[in-house]
Amino acid sequence: MGEIIDKVKGKAKQVEGIVTGNKARQNEGELDEARGNVKGAVNKVAGAVHNAADAVKQAVKKI
Repeated sequence: MGEIIDKVKGKAKQVEGIVTGNKARQNEGELDEARGNVKGAVNKVAGAVHNAADAVKQAVKKI
């Protein structure tokens, strides 16, 4: 959920920076959005690892 908040917050800051001509604020928004993207990717990897661990557990039970 944190990734979505970071992405939305980042987009809002970017728009604010563009409208006001504040390049630092726009860059801050880009950083927030990128942080959200990274969090999303980490969550996907963690989910994949969890699923792989479950698959191994199931395979071991069958032995």
